Amino acid sequence: MTEYAFKKTGRKVSNWGRWGDDDEKGTLNYVTPDTVKQALSAIRTGERYELSIPVGDSGPQTGWMKRINPVHTMSVTPYDLTGPDGVAISDDFITMPLQSGTQLDGLTHVGYDGAFYNGVPLDAMTPGSGATRNAVDATLPGFAGRAVLLDVASLDGGEWLAAGRAVTVADLERAEEAAGVRLGTADALLVRTGWLRKGLTQGWQGWLEEEPGLAPECAEWIHERELAMVACDNWGVEVLPASDGMVPLHAVLIRDMGMMLGEMWNLEDLAEACRADGTWDFFLTATALRITGGAGSPVSPVAIR
Repeated sequence: MTEYAFKKTGRKVSNWGRWGDDDEKGTLNYVTPDTVKQALSAIRTGERYELSIPVGDSGPQTGWMKRINPVHTMSVTPYDLTGPDGVAISDDFITMPLQSGTQLDGLTHVGYDGAFYNGVPLDAMTPGSGATRNAVDATLPGFAGRAVLLDVASLDGGEWLAAGRAVTVADLERAEEAAGVRLGTADALLVRTGWLRKGLTQGWQGWLEEEPGLAPECAEWIHERELAMVACDNWGVEVLPASDGMVPLHAVLIRDMGMMLGEMWNLEDLAEACRADGTWDFFLTATALRITGGAGSPVSPVAIR
């Protein structure tokens, strides 16, 4: 196998066996009843911010990775089913790739050299029923705890970072200092690049071709801080195109560290509120759907300030 630089990093930060040979939760193991209770102190006003983009045909998908935008269809309308007592009923269904909008990458989304997280072989992902181990439903009840938003785009003085702009460890620490916060064990890191704002305001044409995002060097920093999860407002968390392999940060965070990644999170309203009062940490919930065998899941994260 080719020895890419990210594989060396992966060996250095590997969590394989850290929580047992059969573990399927990865860094969500940092989240405990104590960390959840402690994180309640980050709720100050009770204001809630839902962090997803609309589920529907207005999304960014153009066929990349065989993904389409969600298709919503009404199967029953009030004119189809009305009772003699005047009661009317509606029903509907949706067809969608699980990772077409605001979503979570599960631990079988990316592997390399024959294995997923914790040594699970690639053939644990089957063509029929999906993952037999490391499926997204194994991560339930998901993340609940303290989260910190680092608004790197605003620190750069623009609405969004340029395509290909790598967010480095120095950027993260500069944003921490500006916000007066420090990320630690069991926290979730949310990074605003502004890339979603670009898509929402200028349209999705070319939006999936490249992006600003976290540099591969951030993996060691994330590991040292013992973070439970990372989410961004771009479509792939890391800076793309990458300079070392296909998706080197995904490979290390998901396969080696066992970390779920959040993508296409709408951080605009939350960032505006944080800027207004200078408070950048809050309580966050983010739970995957109970999708048996899934490699990822739609999510509606909620930040409570």
